[in-house]
Amino acid sequence: MNYCDLAPSYVRSIAPYQPGKPISELERELGITGIVKLASNENPLGASSAAIAAMQEAIKTIALYPDGNGFELKDALVKRYGVTHANVTLGNGSNDLLELSARAFLQHGDKVVYSAHAFSVYALATQAVGATGISVPATKGYGHDLPAMLKAAKTKKVKMVFIANPNNPTGTFLSADELLVFMRGLPPEILVVLDEAYNEYLPEDKRYDSVSWMKEFPNLIISRTFSKAYGLAGLRVGYALSHEQVTDMLNRVRQPFNVNSVAQAAAVAALRDVSFVKKTFELNQRGMTQITDGLFRLGLDYIPSYGNFVAFRIGNATAMYRRLLELGVIVRPIASYDMEDWLRVSIGLESENAKFLHALKHALGDVK
Repeated sequence: MNYCDLAPSYVRSIAPYQPGKPISELERELGITGIVKLASNENPLGASSAAIAAMQEAIKTIALYPDGNGFELKDALVKRYGVTHANVTLGNGSNDLLELSARAFLQHGDKVVYSAHAFSVYALATQAVGATGISVPATKGYGHDLPAMLKAAKTKKVKMVFIANPNNPTGTFLSADELLVFMRGLPPEILVVLDEAYNEYLPEDKRYDSVSWMKEFPNLIISRTFSKAYGLAGLRVGYALSHEQVTDMLNRVRQPFNVNSVAQAAAVAALRDVSFVKKTFELNQRGMTQITDGLFRLGLDYIPSYGNFVAFRIGNATAMYRRLLELGVIVRPIASYDMEDWLRVSIGLESENAKFLHALKHALGDVK
């Protein structure tokens, strides 16, 4: 028998998420070294020394189960954002929190709105619970069309909306005013998951206090992560801030001990290390200029980005991706986001960015 047939049809039709190619895999495939990975929006500085020290200390008690309630990490978040413990849900990365939101509130037949070219996990999390996703065309430079999403949410009896700000993989940004107009026009029974995984990369003049909006919008779930600016991608730790009743439902479907003890300790230390995040932001700003200036010189179109990555248009993107691999540079193809002629490159160290641009220039001459 075919055991796949035992799964629901909506699970059988899922196309699994494809992560960026790891360096070790490329080394095995091509037998090359000195590889630069700019595919997964990781922090090129790694983790802060404070987070590393906290990890080393936490390892001493690795034989014990972690605090299933994550008290110390929640307490650090409470002090940072002025919320209560009842407003915080911890996750195995923010990806976990996106899926928890779907599992807690959606069922077969429910409808969910998200933007075209937005993070693919929104569609995956929706489909995995048998709900129906509605992808709204991104008519504003590959960014969210909030008026169109609002119309879809109100007219199609939608239960949840996913919004990424900044958006991955396009890097587009929605202002506080745009988001507030959207939230105020939405019926309160429709939940909004505001995915702010790249929040720390926003310039000062673009930042806004979405946490304070929870008082006005109890239907708001804010999702953030320690994987990007904090450099803890390998530990998988994130958090959601929401109304206490929403938090209660998220915790009912959350797996016990979903954030391990090493991750919790590292996240507490990382959250307190403000200088490291500032250093990360400044490096990213310089790297963004380096990459975009280089793309401009090569005559390539790109989408202005507010994250730690840039999507750029290029002919024969599949062949170009493969040629860059051969030259020791891993970027991210994004054809699965209906962007067949685009690649996405993460911002790295100055030397890594330079290697990418050098390889790209050569590849442009090789791939026709």
